[in-house]
Amino acid sequence: MSEPALTAVRRLFPSAEIVLLVKPAVADLFRGHPAVDGILVYEDRGAHRGLRGQWALAITLRRHRFDLAILFQNAFEAAVLAFLGGIPRRYGYATDGRRLLLSHAIPVQAGAKQRHQVHYYLDLLRPLGWDQPAAAPRLFVSPDEEAEANRRLATAGIGEADFVVGINPGSVYGGAKRWLPERFAEVADRMVRDHVGGPGRPVRVVIVGGRGEEALGGSIAARMHATPAVLSGRTSIRELTAIIKRCGLFLTNDTGPMHIAAALGVPVVAVFGPTDWRNTAPFGDRHELVRHPVDCAPCLLRECPIDHRCMTGVTVDEVYLAAKRQLEAMNDERGMVSEQRKQDDAEHSSLSVHHAALRGVTVFLDRDGTLNRDMGYVKTPDELDLLPGVSEAVARLNRAGARVIVITNQSGVARGFFTLADLDAIHAKLRAELAAGGASLDGIYYCPHHPDDGCVCRKPQPGLVERAVQDLGVDPSGAYVVGDQTPDVELARRVGARAVLVMSGPSSAEALENLKSEGAAPERVATSLAEAVDWILDQARSRQPEPTGSAR
Repeated sequence: MSEPALTAVRRLFPSAEIVLLVKPAVADLFRGHPAVDGILVYEDRGAHRGLRGQWALAITLRRHRFDLAILFQNAFEAAVLAFLGGIPRRYGYATDGRRLLLSHAIPVQAGAKQRHQVHYYLDLLRPLGWDQPAAAPRLFVSPDEEAEANRRLATAGIGEADFVVGINPGSVYGGAKRWLPERFAEVADRMVRDHVGGPGRPVRVVIVGGRGEEALGGSIAARMHATPAVLSGRTSIRELTAIIKRCGLFLTNDTGPMHIAAALGVPVVAVFGPTDWRNTAPFGDRHELVRHPVDCAPCLLRECPIDHRCMTGVTVDEVYLAAKRQLEAMNDERGMVSEQRKQDDAEHSSLSVHHAALRGVTVFLDRDGTLNRDMGYVKTPDELDLLPGVSEAVARLNRAGARVIVITNQSGVARGFFTLADLDAIHAKLRAELAAGGASLDGIYYCPHHPDDGCVCRKPQPGLVERAVQDLGVDPSGAYVVGDQTPDVELARRVGARAVLVMSGPSSAEALENLKSEGAAPERVATSLAEAVDWILDQARSRQPEPTGSAR
């Protein structure tokens, strides 16, 4: 994630000799990078171990007579080495008790913990004159390395014309970051079975991982019906990088290979649990994150002390559908329109809508009366009855790239009509029924309080939206709120979103009359969620520039 900052250093000092001081694994990653003139390897577990080893490294630094050290790493030892190495200008963040060792101690900006680490590294360069926006990280693979990767895959029966799905199920950080192996296996099998690479193009799976993850890779392969290539623990960093570049899609936990794939331009679907996606997600908007928001995440623990709910809550359907959205968006960028898109256009519109027309847009959906029949209180999963056309309407939002989030008042918990466990089971059924129709939700947020409790999360209070903003990084200013009640419309006003009132609830007509009498009518009134989605997509289409050439 420091690569954009490294490239920025080259642009700030185009004629300088730029040398990296890095540990062995990072050294291999940056070999051949155009911004780097040389690499000094910090053998912290070998030649440079202990005080004597660090002093020997400091002497090496003195011999190079460096003019400037930029310490992207926050470690105290990094500042010690730069100081003992006699480097006169030493820029670094004033953290870890090292302020006195730096010639220029840069204060950490307020809110840095809520920003991506790409920005964190670039901000260190502001005092040196850097004022450009962040670019996506890049890594480079030589033609010889690509050729060797193709030869290696060929020995596993993977041809150059095959569509390769990379699976990275491990994490050296700890077990808490690992999604379930059997679910990785099931997603991989579905992608092979459904020919996600395109008609007539075979889909092959390659499982990768670091040393010590051989058994994990083998266990996933044993669970699969298809036969994958298992390279876990069998590649160097450079070999792994070349293998990942060959992939058309990369399914992964939050790990280093995830960032390698993103830096190579490979579409990524990443499962996040205990770590903070705001800091360490793949940088840019071409990747999909799948999360199950829970109150205890991000905890940043290496092992879960309870039930691993942040990971067990992520379903196979959610990851599979995220992968399909990535591939559809990628195909659209190449000017291709899928058959499914054509069917949708024929049914719902005479004009085509780009799959990514709503990328970056969030649609907040009410639950009772909008997605399912409003029976007063849905107390058990058996009582949940989806309204006609709901699954397909949500699926259309998914395919258009929207983030779809349910926000619902559920005072039945406070009233004692059902428990939080009952509510979780109801929402599990909701997700399952939507998944059966090819649809998925990015999150479900609910208020369990009584109307008299005075909480900040019961609609029209904005608390549920604020939680989604914190958890998922959504922007409510360009969002839509779709619901069947007056609080849904009022909530949209409070958060700066556009309101759509659907007439599918038992008191929708009364709500509309009240809103009109108060001069607070919504931007759109729709008979159903399907009609609301039609309007939202029409709005997106009206904002898109006209296509040129043969892009369609």
